[in-house]
Amino acid sequence: MTYSQTACGTKIANASLAAIRELGRKVVVWARSEKSRMAKIFKAVIVGAGPAGLTAAYKLSRQKLPVVVLESDPENVGGISRTVNYKGFRFDIGGHRFFSKSREVEDLWTDVCGDDMLERPRSSRIYYRGRFFTYPLKPFEALWNLGVIESVLCVLSFLTARLRPKPNPKTFEDWVVNQFGERLFRIFFKTYTEKVWGMNCQEISADWAAQRIKGLSLGSAIKHAFLSRTPKDRQQLVKTLIDTFRYPRLGPGMMWEACAKKVRGFGGEVLLGRRVVGCRFNAASDLWIVTTEDADGNVEEYIGEHLISSMPMRELVAQIEPSLSEQANRAAQSLRYRDFLTVGLIVRDQGRFTDNWIYIHDPSVQVGRVQNYKSWSPGMVPDPAYSSYGLEYFCIEGDKLWNSPDLELLQLAKKELQRLNLADAADVIDGCVIRQRKAYPVYDDAYQKHVDTIRIALEQKFSSLHLVGRNGMHKYNNQDHAMMTAILTAKNIIAGERRYDVWAVNQDADYHESGTAGDQIADESSDAQAETAVLSTT
Repeated sequence: MTYSQTACGTKIANASLAAIRELGRKVVVWARSEKSRMAKIFKAVIVGAGPAGLTAAYKLSRQKLPVVVLESDPENVGGISRTVNYKGFRFDIGGHRFFSKSREVEDLWTDVCGDDMLERPRSSRIYYRGRFFTYPLKPFEALWNLGVIESVLCVLSFLTARLRPKPNPKTFEDWVVNQFGERLFRIFFKTYTEKVWGMNCQEISADWAAQRIKGLSLGSAIKHAFLSRTPKDRQQLVKTLIDTFRYPRLGPGMMWEACAKKVRGFGGEVLLGRRVVGCRFNAASDLWIVTTEDADGNVEEYIGEHLISSMPMRELVAQIEPSLSEQANRAAQSLRYRDFLTVGLIVRDQGRFTDNWIYIHDPSVQVGRVQNYKSWSPGMVPDPAYSSYGLEYFCIEGDKLWNSPDLELLQLAKKELQRLNLADAADVIDGCVIRQRKAYPVYDDAYQKHVDTIRIALEQKFSSLHLVGRNGMHKYNNQDHAMMTAILTAKNIIAGERRYDVWAVNQDADYHESGTAGDQIADESSDAQAETAVLSTT
């Protein structure tokens, strides 16, 4: 037999084997589909075990409604709010303050985590030009660090912006310049924001600024700096920056692990390692069939009256059946996301870095923010002689930084930690790298048009489909706002009608850090309030 004959025979054999495997796979899927017809029908199939998905499951299962939560992560619940445990040292993915103006959200946290919820003091700074600025800013410290001439120029720039504001600001830069002036924008906003988004501030929608920092102005910051040390009442903190927050003893993952346990205790199911690969609506039965696949290629199907999705909107549109219009599919493909990675370092604690976090407004280093998790909670480290630091790098999945070997990223983080004078590289004894896909939905100038197109198409076609959470709605919500969208969704399902507009959450919101925790008390009997339900951003 010649070489060419052997190669040809091998190709035929391989092709036959592949065909047999594919046929076997189809038989398995068919068999499971047949079995699923007699399987349990859930009130809701919930995609994603992050804050939104688990909150919906908690609210529904507590009412004895059968639910199943499908999570792709094989080990952890919590999504971006999970906690990673590396050799007993815990790392929060981004830093999650537990603070909300919604009484219902605050009460849920207390119900789930109980005495493990700690009240923690806030301590944060900004690193700029080799100096640290306390944040929220202290005027005299800021004046000293900036210098008299720069401070005067900042004031003049602010006055110019107030006297001649840019009409109808459309971009992040224009919006912030109107509020703070050109020089303060460049000092305290531009560098960090462009690190986070990987975009020029003129390309970022003003919606993001209005959502994240609305209500914060130079005047309110200065007033807070002078008056917040001796507040007479928590109500006085409305419209200013919070100085305390709650935090689970072992990180945010502790909250969502406890929530998943409660859901299971109520009779619900929380299944890990199930990546959703198909969402099909059967109009004849008025039911959803959700298909999952595990790491070994095993396929399962789950049937529900409702589908609650916190998966990225772009992914949902790509796999939903019946499919949406070509226009809606193009809109979904146009949505963008920003990813990031955390380099977690275990460091001998020399007392040089005691803040919760520090914003790095310095283009000479790649790191955007540094977290000290022991300052969030002493329980985040197994030995008080050490600290667990998280250096956050913003990137896009597949780019050079994302694809860098872990060892290179660890060396980069140690080098930059020392350059920032937060620790000596020699004090770093170990570390790990944590990558987070689709951490932030991008607010470019066309995102809202795309979201509206998709939303209208889905609502017209699927009345029992509910989008919740940050990626599910392509809305830069934070933990409490993601939870509120889920709470309102659960109420709609229980009521059997859409009484609550989940898209109203976070509309016309105040700056996320303003207000008194629990100010807003959700009224389940008030449809009027539900129609305008809003939260401040986190």
